[in-house]
Formats: sequence, C-alpha cells, structure tokens
Amino acid sequence: MRIKPHILAAGLALLPMAAGACDLALVLAVDVSGSVDAGEYRLQMDGLATALRDGVVSEALVRAEAQVSLIQWSGQARQEVSIPWQPTRSFAEVEALAQMIEATPRPWRNYSTAIGEALSLGLAQFSQVPQCRRRVIDLSGDGYSNEGIEPAALKPALDAAGVTVNAIAIEQSEPELTAYFYEQVIWGEGAFVETAFSFSDYPEKIRRKLVREVARKTAAILSPSDGRVAVLRKFQQGAEQRRSDSAKDFQ
Repeated sequence: MRIKPHILAAGLALLPMAAGACDLALVLAVDVSGSVDAGEYRLQMDGLATALRDGVVSEALVRAEAQVSLIQWSGQARQEVSIPWQPTRSFAEVEALAQMIEATPRPWRNYSTAIGEALSLGLAQFSQVPQCRRRVIDLSGDGYSNEGIEPAALKPALDAAGVTVNAIAIEQSEPELTAYFYEQVIWGEGAFVETAFSFSDYPEKIRRKLVREVARKTAAILSPSDGRVAVLRKFQQGAEQRRSDSAKDFQ
C-alpha cells in the first residue's frame, strides 16, 4: 500500500476525529489496471469529479457530512490510497475534493486486476472514521479479478465490519461482467451493480450510482465502542502486514 507523500499530512490531520454527525464514509476505488488506456483513465477521473459536482450528489454529501477517500488499484501489491479521507461538510469542500481527483496522477499502467486486494485496502481504511454511520466501497472495474485474493473471500470480513460494496461494471470488453460482480464482488444490504457498456458511459453511470449511494438513509449510530470498530482495526493491522509481505515478493 502506498499513500501519496504530498497528501499524507492532510490525511493525518483528520486523525483522530471527534465523533460527529457523519452519516457516510465512502471509498471510491478506481480501476487503473493494464486494460484501461490513458483516455479511459481520464474518462473515469473527470467523470467522477463531474459527478461530485452534480447538485443532487453534492447536496447529499453535505447533508450526510460524508467522509470520502479515493483508492487507485491494479494488480497484487499495486493499490494506493491516492486521496485519504476528506470531509464534505460544505459545497466548497466537495469542490476541493473534485479538484483533487482531477489532479491525481495515475500510479500504474500495465498490471493485472486484483479486485480482492482493492477491497482489502478499502476495508482497512474504515477504522480511521469510526464516527461514520454507513460504510460503503464504490468500486469500478472493467474485468475479472485475475490475481491476489478472491473478492468473495472478503465477504465475511466486510460483513463483520458492516461495510457495503457497490460496483460499476464497465462491460466494454467483458459483456458478462455485471453478472460476475453480482456474484463475486458486491456485498451488504441493498448492494447493487451499475452497468456501463463502455467507458464513455461511465460519467453518467457514476453520477447515477453516487445519487443512489449518498441518498440519506436511516442508520443506527455507531459509537467508537461498537464491536465492528475493533474488527476494522484488527483487519487493518493484518492487511498492512500482508501487503508488506506481498510487496517484498515483487522486489
């Protein structure tokens, strides 16, 4: 796991956070594997930034006092926290997040697809925002997982931590990808898959997906003493150790 040095201070500034009214912690997990070319990468990042600026999405984020993080993922041991948790308590903060996403560089280009590893990294982040009532990983991908831990193997840990996984299946080269995501990737109450038939469909699909994800829902207040927080912290420690061991294998 890598965290961009120039934004590490911003992330650390958020820890620890006082318990507040945060209704949603949202991890945006963007596919940057080898099947995604430069133009398709820009469609994802610019489309995501535009979706955040949508009036319905931005207002819902502000009302939820959401915390949002961005992960870029590819093959095993090649996932990074590109943007650590950012508050969206005002429209200015939502705009700042959109600009950060637009300016975030791509870390890798020519590697495999490790969806399980991306979910593992996303899951490990939630221990940093225990005050948030809902926890969602929003994963986009254009292919089947072909490296690292199987996505379905993460379901028990996701369930124990109260994390929902939703997905966008980009079926440009894999017409059955939506079915695979339904069976192997998504998890949690109300989890869903949005289908984009090509990368050019992505901007509208991510907007629709975010509208659905950030809409205010009834959620029980989760206190720092909740058992799921302990599960998350334990998982984070294990994930960091496993990633360190995995990274050594590539050296």
